[in-house]
Amino acid sequence: CSLAWMRAGRAAITPQGSYCIAANLQALRPDELQILVEVIAHTIRTKEQNDCKTISVGSTLESRCFEIDEIDEEQNLDLFSCRLCKCLLTEPTSLVCGHTFCKCCLEDDLAKECRSCRLKTNKSPRQFTVDGLRVNVIISGLIGKWFNSESKARRYWSEGEGLWKKLDLSNAILKFNTAIELEPCECRLLARRAELFMEMKNFGQAIKDGDTMCRLRPLWPKAHYIKAAAFRSADRNEEALQEYFCYLWLVVQTFFSLSLYFFFFSLLALFPDNASSCKTLPTFSGERQVPSQLLDSADFECSLCMRLFYEPVTTPCGHTFCLKCLERCLDHNPNCPLCKENLSEYLATRAYNKTLLMEELLQRYFCDELAERQKVHEEEMKELSNLNQEVPIFVCTMAFPTIPCPLHVFEPRYRLMIRRSMETGTKQFGMCIADELKGFADHGCMLEVRDVKFFPDGRSVVDTIGIACFKVLSHGQRDGYHTAKIEYLEDKKVEGEELTELLKLHDSVYDQALGWFTSLKDDMKNQIISHFGQLPVKDSDPQVNGNPNGPAWCWWLLAVLPLENKAQLTILAMNALKDRLVAIRRVLIFVTRKRPR
Repeated sequence: CSLAWMRAGRAAITPQGSYCIAANLQALRPDELQILVEVIAHTIRTKEQNDCKTISVGSTLESRCFEIDEIDEEQNLDLFSCRLCKCLLTEPTSLVCGHTFCKCCLEDDLAKECRSCRLKTNKSPRQFTVDGLRVNVIISGLIGKWFNSESKARRYWSEGEGLWKKLDLSNAILKFNTAIELEPCECRLLARRAELFMEMKNFGQAIKDGDTMCRLRPLWPKAHYIKAAAFRSADRNEEALQEYFCYLWLVVQTFFSLSLYFFFFSLLALFPDNASSCKTLPTFSGERQVPSQLLDSADFECSLCMRLFYEPVTTPCGHTFCLKCLERCLDHNPNCPLCKENLSEYLATRAYNKTLLMEELLQRYFCDELAERQKVHEEEMKELSNLNQEVPIFVCTMAFPTIPCPLHVFEPRYRLMIRRSMETGTKQFGMCIADELKGFADHGCMLEVRDVKFFPDGRSVVDTIGIACFKVLSHGQRDGYHTAKIEYLEDKKVEGEELTELLKLHDSVYDQALGWFTSLKDDMKNQIISHFGQLPVKDSDPQVNGNPNGPAWCWWLLAVLPLENKAQLTILAMNALKDRLVAIRRVLIFVTRKRPR
């Protein structure tokens, strides 16, 4: 007979009145109503989410609340609630993906993945094991300050759960009692204590907790379900039946299924004495409010820049910094700036995701200050991206227009410089050789970044190519690296007889260069080609090739010829193609005569 009612429950929301088939077989007994309620609720859940899972009638009390409690609680979550336990965050732990949960919830989560973005925690730095989970210091302090009583209650509650798992029920109930003294209106806490009371066979206290829950949250299905279970365990079946009806009514209201409405009201006809207990009740809202007098922007200051957090990022050791501040620190040292814990693994992943809860708190409570902070940041980025005002200078080697210049970046100052060039979108910086007196030479070449590959230890290989020659007007510095105000160089154009002579010189020197390169040994030629590519083709008109610094083959040749940097710099600084060709011809004559036969 019970099986017939179960089958009827599963079909109840499709063929209206199918429950009558079961009713014709035999009247439903009060002690069978729980099975029917469970099956109906599971059917609704399956229909709404297209979930094909089946329910076990012999499952635990917790699982028999059919995820409906989860749906109800999800609607009442606020910023300070854990998405796993649906309660106030306790020992809030921020994963590297940016989402925050209770530490104990992450420890108990068998899936070992972030429930918000599905990032596997076993792929996250310092979060391979439970030992790797660290509390977010800032968020933990804020919750303790803003919700002091509830925060303490949650800690006692968590301790009670731990004792319950160890079957130390007498001490567990003491922890629960202390927690409820602090937060007597926390219904989820009352629900857990009621379940603990039932496990201890103290059904009278479980019923009292059920009464309190139903008074505080009359529209919470789980409150009526637990109260009904307590009545049933105490063999008070009529009262259990009434609470099961309340539970079922709330389930119907939750999913608003017309066919189930029909089924439910028809079911009431079988039990008219309980119909009066099912009525519309006041709503409940669980939104936490932060006391305005406790809001202080100083609580949201980065310990590195002493300004309001901008793009806050939390390290695996639990400390929060502005993204740019953290990156600059990790450029110099792979340790946390505060606790000095090694962050090499975190640095290797470059998983600098914003801590979403911190970002949301800033936007909600300090939106004006955040807008001002963003404005300052954008002004700084604008200043950094203005290459007409100030150009970052990489002091290293000779570079030439159109010629690739691969760089191995490991110094902290240049890590910062390269990152800024990418963040601002310019993807450009100047390259100069060193000068003992001025720091760097008075002429150089602008480079454009084509690609950056990062290594786990923070080093990078930067693929760049030269785009233009420049003259340094003034030397400067910013945050440890050199800067300069520059003036771009362009070759002077000639006409008439001068152009005719220039074309003859151009063709002559190119042929001379081609002859020199062709005469090289194969291994030397292959080495040059692998690094700089083939000798570029000769331009028909060297003044009209789109490059203000002259034909590409000249720069290719200057890069591969065995010249000292100072000699190369002298040719780079020339702004007349004729002068550059004459200088290159002299070098070719010299290297040809010096070549061993």
